Amino acid sequence: MRTSSASETLPASRHHFRFHAPHAHLASVFGDDWFGSKAEGFARFFGTPTFLITQTVVVGIWIALNVLGLTQFDVYPFILLNLAFSLQAAYAAPLILLAQTRQADRDKALSDADAQHREALAQASLERQEVATKQSAQMLELLAQNTKLTEITQELSRSIKQLTDEIHRKLLEA
Repeated sequence: MRTSSASETLPASRHHFRFHAPHAHLASVFGDDWFGSKAEGFARFFGTPTFLITQTVVVGIWIALNVLGLTQFDVYPFILLNLAFSLQAAYAAPLILLAQTRQADRDKALSDADAQHREALAQASLERQEVATKQSAQMLELLAQNTKLTEITQELSRSIKQLTDEIHRKLLEA
């Protein structure tokens, strides 16, 4: 059952992650199941200071216990320890590659979405520029019309003044 989020109810023009939506159907190469996410988490853990310090302490204790003779389960040359390191390397390498592949998939999807977003921004900018150009042309046309109306008003005012002066002169003569 899928619940709708607040971002799904926004119109497409206001949905900030709308460019990511076309990539949502793409599953990572190894899937988004529990194994893929656990393997990725494991691979990420391999590179942490916690793992390196813990491994160093465990190996130190392992060697100390066997060298000091407190136990004899893996005497020098520590073949069991070498086997454990080989096993760890055999699993670590594919897990790290899996994590890198999953991250590369996410990076590619985000990069594609960002490119689409930049293209949409450029298109919107062009549209705004066209609207501004049209509005500027309309403003110039309106200014030209206003100038013409002002000239007509001045001409009519002169005509009214001449007619008024003429009527005034004729009234004075009569």
